[in-house]
Amino acid sequence: MIIAVVAVIVVLGALVAMAASVKIVREYQRIVLFRLGRVVGTKGPGLVVINPVTDRTSLVDLREQFLEIPHQTAITKDNAPISIDFIIFYKVVDPQMSVITVQNFAGAALNVASTTLRSVVGDMALDDVLSKREDMNASLRVRLDDVTERWGMKVTSVEVREVNPPPGVLEAMTRQMSAERTRRAAITEAEGMKAAAILSAEGERQAAITLAEGRKEATILSAEGERQSTLLRAQGFSSALEVIVRVARDLDDKTMLLQYLDTLKQVGSSPSTKFIVPMELAGLLNGVKGLLPPATAQQSLKPAAVPPVEGSDNGRATTSS
Repeated sequence: MIIAVVAVIVVLGALVAMAASVKIVREYQRIVLFRLGRVVGTKGPGLVVINPVTDRTSLVDLREQFLEIPHQTAITKDNAPISIDFIIFYKVVDPQMSVITVQNFAGAALNVASTTLRSVVGDMALDDVLSKREDMNASLRVRLDDVTERWGMKVTSVEVREVNPPPGVLEAMTRQMSAERTRRAAITEAEGMKAAAILSAEGERQAAITLAEGRKEATILSAEGERQSTLLRAQGFSSALEVIVRVARDLDDKTMLLQYLDTLKQVGSSPSTKFIVPMELAGLLNGVKGLLPPATAQQSLKPAAVPPVEGSDNGRATTSS
């Protein structure tokens, strides 16, 4: 009976020893192995077998982690106290150094971050701290990385979350912001009025140009019409003169005589009270004689009694009705 109990105890002890000697390490973890107090190396990932009697292990996480730094009060270059809090993102790059060189990385990083923040903010003016946050983040990251590098850590990023200036500075910033907004509004309004005036002037100029061009076109068209009208009248007169000249070339004495007689007939048929007898009456009669047959011409040219003519003057006889 005693032997059975002892056997059971031995088996249980062996199982416990086997469980203690086998470690399962995940992909993002590493084991720093110590044997008899000395660092043997880094193990993992996967199944790791150790001696539970002589070996001791320390588990290290390789994933990127963050550390929140609470509000820290710092004084700027122009002696303005401000309160800043930020976040540090870091990861382990050397598991062995992270175990044997620093006991508490979070506490050490917190203290280093506080002193580094005061150093960085002390080299910057308040306006730069408020406006150049990216530059401050980069400066903090570089300085923290120089310190944590010997701990096997890598500071990947530093982000300032909140900057709280003193109440007096906040009030001054509020007034400045209000004045700046007023200035921008005035500038915007002035630029709008300027643009409107420019557009109005441009519109008036374009309207004046269009009106002048219209008047110019109208004047040109009117002048062109008058020129065309004058040219057509001149061409008409020229054509009429050409026709007259062409007809005059074909006229003879008989035709002219007939025209002369027709003119006298028209004068005689007018309601005038006076008659004008031309001096060329004899020549006219001779011309008419030439137009008539010989027998008729002799009868028409016999002397006839001529009534007395009163008021003759230079071969012209005027008879009053």
